[in-house]
Amino acid sequence: MLVVHHLNDSRSQRILWLLEELGADYAIKRYARDATTRLAPPELVAVHPLGKSPVITDGDRVVHESGAIIDYIIRRHGGGRLAPAVGSDDYETYNQWLHYAEGSAMLPLMLNMYVGRLGDGGAPLQPRIESELANHLGYIEKSLTGRDWLVGDSVTGADINLSFVGEVVGVYGRFPQYPAIEAWVTRFQARPAYRAALEKGGAYSFAR
Repeated sequence: MLVVHHLNDSRSQRILWLLEELGADYAIKRYARDATTRLAPPELVAVHPLGKSPVITDGDRVVHESGAIIDYIIRRHGGGRLAPAVGSDDYETYNQWLHYAEGSAMLPLMLNMYVGRLGDGGAPLQPRIESELANHLGYIEKSLTGRDWLVGDSVTGADINLSFVGEVVGVYGRFPQYPAIEAWVTRFQARPAYRAALEKGGAYSFAR
């Protein structure tokens, strides 16, 4: 059976949403962040040496990294759902979005969060961070303008993987600048599978 090693307030929430969309049979093993440091507990190291979440186990196989997990689950347990047909033009677009989410889009958001904690010490970095945020969020905004989902006419694993980025845009108070991203976030947050995953995984905070 698939087991999601679920850390509170983490991006493993997306994996629960994916599994709910698929109606898959899975179990959740829960881990709690240290209340002071906000770090994952050492028990996660027993699952994977990096001690990070998300990570899943499927029998004896351990899979980490959000994009790899989403790809694995859809290929092994999706039954042709939540991804375009391999070899199609849409699949190539989907694959790029799937990797873009963590490979490029999250970096400026994370830098903004961590550098912001430095106060005046981080001020010299802010113009470059803002430039990168505008670049990436503008790209996502343009790509979503006039469409409901990133690829094709229905939600895919690419939307699920990039969802955290969209939600952080709202946390940063930037939805007025990016109405297409806001509409997309509102759309996926209204999905029954998203809500079911949130109920099972628990409400999460973006504070780190």
